[in-house]
Amino acid sequence: MERGKRFAVVGADARLAAAAQVLAGAGYTVGGAEQTALADYILLPLPLDAQSAGLAGLLRAAKPGALALGGRVSAEAKRIAREAGVELVDYFERPELTILNAIPTAEGCISLLMQNRRRTLWSEPVLVTGYGPVGQAVAVRLAALGAHVTVATRRPAQRALALALGAAAAQPISRLEAIAPGFDTVVNTVPALVITEGVLRRLPPASLILDLASRPGGTDFAAAEKLGHRALAALSLPGRCAPESAGEYLAEAVLGILSERAEEEQA
Repeated sequence: MERGKRFAVVGADARLAAAAQVLAGAGYTVGGAEQTALADYILLPLPLDAQSAGLAGLLRAAKPGALALGGRVSAEAKRIAREAGVELVDYFERPELTILNAIPTAEGCISLLMQNRRRTLWSEPVLVTGYGPVGQAVAVRLAALGAHVTVATRRPAQRALALALGAAAAQPISRLEAIAPGFDTVVNTVPALVITEGVLRRLPPASLILDLASRPGGTDFAAAEKLGHRALAALSLPGRCAPESAGEYLAEAVLGILSERAEEEQA
């Protein structure tokens, strides 16, 4: 890190406050949005859209050569950055951040399951749809608690990995309707419609569906309500359940971006 570099951290999210502490500990001068015009780096919220924290005005105020970093950056936010002449990097595209964020997401998921179920997870069947970083983190922890976890995915390699990491069973996602009667608890991590009305009709009465996928999720929420199921959209669990940890993970991803850029400049 070059001495004297300054961060402007924009937003009131508790994750950003935790990230600011890590950045200050790494030796950067850290201020709030009022420091934007002086900052070498501008740390922006997650998700970042055109309305986030007066984005257009902020970026127009940035000094030449400043680097902005935001999470889940929308196309409109990218357009605003281009028009302002500010380079904008999406820190949420860092694989390590995705993997680490899966930890508080999984812990938050288990907390919500315990709050909304009337039975223990021990020895109970739970269906997890999708086996990316979040699906893996959820399924492994549920299995460790003694749940009988079935993972449903599209890819054979993911099903094999699920079995290797302790799932009781793994099924093609195309068989959801066929296997649905065996589960009154479903955790979805697929950001596409997979818990369809057909699947919901086959679930036991008053089943619980916890949807962790980003909007619009992977559940037909209207059909779930019509059929008497409880379908909950559990968004942004890292920020809700463990903002300090999530902020530390965010800061480490940002520091990784800056380190790699510095190495490229020196090469």
